[in-house]
Amino acid sequence: MGQLRRRPLVCVSGSLLPVTDAGYMVHGAGERNIDSLERFSDCLPLVLPSLGSRLEIRDLLKRMDGVLLTGARANVEPHHYGGQPFPKDEPIDPERDETILAVVSEAVTMGLPVFGICRGIQEMNVALGGSLYYRVHLEPGLNDHRMPQHDNVTEEEIFELKHSIEILPGGVLDTLSEEKRVMVNSLHGQGIDEVGPGLKVEAVAPDGVIEAISLLGAKTFTVGVQWHAEWKPEEHPLSRRLFETFGEAARVRASETKVNAV
Repeated sequence: MGQLRRRPLVCVSGSLLPVTDAGYMVHGAGERNIDSLERFSDCLPLVLPSLGSRLEIRDLLKRMDGVLLTGARANVEPHHYGGQPFPKDEPIDPERDETILAVVSEAVTMGLPVFGICRGIQEMNVALGGSLYYRVHLEPGLNDHRMPQHDNVTEEEIFELKHSIEILPGGVLDTLSEEKRVMVNSLHGQGIDEVGPGLKVEAVAPDGVIEAISLLGAKTFTVGVQWHAEWKPEEHPLSRRLFETFGEAARVRASETKVNAV
């Protein structure tokens, strides 16, 4: 009987979310993130609870083969990058902030593959010393990148392709896409302002908003994108290649871990 194949184990960032009006909280991640990771990266997803300082991060990551950072409703709080305080009605998730910013830093130090999506690219940038715009559309010369603001918006409207990105030469995305201008969806209020030290801009929107970054000199896949790549990657060649390439990097990590454990 042949030996069973070990699929890479990837932790998926979880948010702390209320699921009832009474405030019953759950640790959760979007279904499409889980589905796309399993289908297109061929990895086993493990939702990571936002436990903050209670989480033994290095011990956890020793058992992982990669990290997927998902989007979320709440934004990274500005005290993490020296920004102005949020308005009082701004959704926040301090437990996720504390957990994931530390996870990103440790994962990079340990050389784990990291794939950041929407909030995930922002977490990567903040964890590695960068800053964010609170509201991109309030910045002079920048467009509104938020989801549709009218009532009764459908899921298809939310995730439809909104604008192009220009893939810059010499980066990871340049090797993954034959097309150097690609249409993407757009549903984010915050965005990257100052790029963290050691990060490379991979793609920009027509107004100059940063749409993708990578880690300079990284020995493994360490990429963040501002669009929701988990939305129907079977219909979006670049998003699909990102998930596939992340999965390939996770399999390399899994094989290295197996060898070192013998």
